[in-house]
Amino acid sequence: MGYGIKILIEGDYALFSRPEMKVERVSYDVPTPSALTGLISNIYWHPGMKYIIDTIYVLRPVQFVNLRRNEVSEKLLPSAVKKQMDGMADDISIYTKECISQRASLLLKNVLYGVEAHFELTDEKEENQTPEKCYNILLRRLRKGQHFAQPCLGCREFPARITLTDKIPQSPITGDVDLGYMLYDLQYKKDKTGKSLDSAEPRFYRPHMINGVIDVAKYAKGLLC
Repeated sequence: MGYGIKILIEGDYALFSRPEMKVERVSYDVPTPSALTGLISNIYWHPGMKYIIDTIYVLRPVQFVNLRRNEVSEKLLPSAVKKQMDGMADDISIYTKECISQRASLLLKNVLYGVEAHFELTDEKEENQTPEKCYNILLRRLRKGQHFAQPCLGCREFPARITLTDKIPQSPITGDVDLGYMLYDLQYKKDKTGKSLDSAEPRFYRPHMINGVIDVAKYAKGLLC
């Protein structure tokens, strides 16, 4: 196992969207490992590092709230941006007045999570990149509250407050809860040289929350594509 960290993540709202819901957004009961990996990557990211979520602690009772949000029905594709950069496209802007739509969302509110995670170096690491160096950079950024992009709880409009900790408190939740099949991560395809491509396939796992604790490492052994 690589170098590990323990953090507390708090937020007023969270939305970890279920992929089977196509139009209305409905959140999972708890965060997905991929969402937490992305959150930590906003603090410190390098192509030679891979974050792995070990354990998730749900430190407040799960509460849902219904909310209507304005969204745009179109997306700005990377291919369109590249064409404009190459001078092959005109205006690629998205105007909200023309493609705005109001959708209902089932969100989590008043959330607090404890997360144990570690990282490992990949084949894309630099020559002088060591685990100790990456670990010290990550700790320093966590202590100072630094990040490349605002860490969020599923959606950008739901910012997360992150605190480095030595000990995660005990959860008030009791019992064994079967959370059903949940998204674990996206497995990106690679070319012949080993470089990651833009296309990816989702992988799912079926965790249980026992007394407010999800042993991600245990249930990740039964990943399904």
